[in-house]
Amino acid sequence: MNLQLTVNGRGWAGEVEPRLSLADLLRERMRLTGTHLGCEQGACGACTVLFDGEAVRSCLLLAVQAAGRAVTTVEGIDLDLGPVFQCGFCRPGFVVTAEALRRAGLPATEEVLSGNICRCTGYRPIVEAVRRCLT
Repeated sequence: MNLQLTVNGRGWAGEVEPRLSLADLLRERMRLTGTHLGCEQGACGACTVLFDGEAVRSCLLLAVQAAGRAVTTVEGIDLDLGPVFQCGFCRPGFVVTAEALRRAGLPATEEVLSGNICRCTGYRPIVEAVRRCLT
């Protein structure tokens, strides 16, 4: 199928298989590897992107669902949470979620950020880092 969308402010067009996930399009075809794949079931949050400004799990969307839409990956966001992550695998999901909160004018809470799983550290330093970035 022919697909056209905007990713990080730039237009992209190409042929895709109808069952290709948005996450796989971003990582494999566009080489935007900051979008991580963890569980591939939408539970871990590592693949979070902004989809017309809303935080969504890109592993759960088909690439063709993004036709004509705007997608922002972690590569398109200028937000530094500082050295609060150990392995960094979950970092892109937290950064994108924080950007969605910033755009919506919402506070960072442990409850909101708990949709992103971090197996290396507790949520307290991450929540505090996101709060610092949003103030």
